Amino acid sequence: MGLPLNLPLSTMQTRWKSDLDPLLANPLNGISILKDVSLVSGKNTVNHLLGRTMQGWFLTDVQGVATIYHPSTSPFNALTLTLVSSAAVVCSIGVF
Repeated sequence: MGLPLNLPLSTMQTRWKSDLDPLLANPLNGISILKDVSLVSGKNTVNHLLGRTMQGWFLTDVQGVATIYHPSTSPFNALTLTLVSSAAVVCSIGVF
């Protein structure tokens, strides 16, 4: 995407805003990586440190064999992420 430079300033500002706003609003721009989180087999509660309601998560590293998922009975909140693991494992988690 190229931002126009040969237009009147007010037109450029409007165009730039309409082009950049969707990119800046993407929640993946605010990713925080929680490194070396130790999960036990069963239900785990992890402080996600975002200071706001979380929008999503993904695994960035799993140091073992385990199935890890977020239970539908635990909605996202402003403090913690609930995960269920099939085994004790250390992992890193991207939260946004």
